Amino acid sequence: MTRESTRSVEVSGLKREFKSKSGPVVALDGVSLDVGEGEIFGVLGPNGAGKTTMIRILSTLLLPTGGAAKVMGFDVEHEPEKVRRVINMASGAEKAGYDFISAKRNLWFFSQLYGMPSALAEKRITELSETLGLTKYLDRKFYALSTGYRQRATIARAFINDPKVVFLDEPTIGLDVMTARSIRDFLRSEASKNGRTIMLATHNMAEVEAICDRVAIIDKGKIIAAGTPEELKRRLGAPALVMEVSPPPKDLEMLRLVAGVKGFTSSADDERELSTIQVVVESDAASKGALDAMTASGHKVVASWRKEATLEEVFVALVGSGFKEREEEVGS
Repeated sequence: MTRESTRSVEVSGLKREFKSKSGPVVALDGVSLDVGEGEIFGVLGPNGAGKTTMIRILSTLLLPTGGAAKVMGFDVEHEPEKVRRVINMASGAEKAGYDFISAKRNLWFFSQLYGMPSALAEKRITELSETLGLTKYLDRKFYALSTGYRQRATIARAFINDPKVVFLDEPTIGLDVMTARSIRDFLRSEASKNGRTIMLATHNMAEVEAICDRVAIIDKGKIIAAGTPEELKRRLGAPALVMEVSPPPKDLEMLRLVAGVKGFTSSADDERELSTIQVVVESDAASKGALDAMTASGHKVVASWRKEATLEEVFVALVGSGFKEREEEVGS
């Protein structure tokens, strides 16, 4: 996918504010991006970063308070009916069907909202169900399906009307590894074989690295970096430092004082009484400084190693902490 391709989504200076008792809350703050035809484009960020707000605006469910956005050349604010004819969307975090009718009747219902002829609707339901491994479960009531198969039906619904652009918000959240992989394979196929544009909002780093042609990292309503996953990772240069530390530190302020440390993220293993700390470093000297600082603070570094940068390290380098830490800051 090249940036010279026909643009399916164009966003320019997009803003959205919400009113609250304590004053206006800025969800999107001048976001600009474009997505090419047949591209899988990831919008990566922690909860509350503005991902879902952007998807809702682009799918005409929410009006912007500033800026502009077009989908397939149609303005989302002034030509919503034309936009709706060429798009569909799905969210992994929302209830996606009617419990007491079958999966097939759910798909049929949504096909009729798009005015699809009966024969075409039947054909699309059959094709999508076979591709997504849903065929044997079509006659089951929606409530009786497992989480994985409900989500397969939700994804099928998002493609039922043969859309040009599909917006997906956390499509594999809460799914087992095999189901998530199956859905990702389906998305890759739809983009490459059918030229569909897929815009994916997620905080799943691995998902973005696995299927996205390009990604925009969003935080606090702003795009802070954009490019291919490899381009973003190359910006970091030196590999990250990983430390297993005992006992788990109550805070990591000692690392903020080390020259060349650009940020960090951590996770605790209660069973082993260890913390795994990933530190984004500029150089070998910064890596040694981080190890020395941890030891000097009274903690034992059980193991340490260097590894190639990931998108999580890119985010850490840009904002100084990981998604988990950022969400804890927002919630506190």
